[in-house]
Amino acid sequence: MASSGNKNINAKLVLLGDVGAGKSSVVLRFVKGQFIEFQESTIGAAFFSQTVAVNDATVKFEIWDTAGQERYHSLAPMYYRGAAAAIIVYDITNQASFDRAKKWVQELQAQGNPNMVMALAGNKADLLDARKVSTEEAQAYAQESSLFFMETSAKAATNINELFYEIAKRLPRLQPVPNPSGMVLMDRPAERVASTSCCS
Repeated sequence: MASSGNKNINAKLVLLGDVGAGKSSVVLRFVKGQFIEFQESTIGAAFFSQTVAVNDATVKFEIWDTAGQERYHSLAPMYYRGAAAAIIVYDITNQASFDRAKKWVQELQAQGNPNMVMALAGNKADLLDARKVSTEEAQAYAQESSLFFMETSAKAATNINELFYEIAKRLPRLQPVPNPSGMVLMDRPAERVASTSCCS
């Protein structure tokens, strides 16, 4: 969830998508300004944080970069549960990765936080000659699914910062924090134990 105080907002953000879509590359470009040509597959999930200033607030993203392999799918709810935002990443040169992104959107809409800000990111936009998913198709899908859409290139640093800034701008402000200190324990009077004495 996004929590705030003094216009500082902490927002849990999760990246979901097919293996090889470029989720880790998007995060590395945003957090460290780096691109690694042959990025190894993420195992389980990786955690990053990055702060951005937007309008009247400072947003600290707590970013969970999830593994795209099918064998890690069962772990995904652990990362997107309570997330304020999600970026669903697909590879514009791979139709199957776009189809997989749609499945992630359906899962988030069914099981995620109902106020979650969701972005659809068509990554590898620098590979125009190999494009398999048209901008128009993705844009139309994003509109009908109430997502915002951007094509990105982690390699060329295209629309990476813009993607995260747009999410930061769309986060609900001054959202009440449910149970900020964790679990709330209620004091209840101890139930009376019926006294059965043998010798009164």
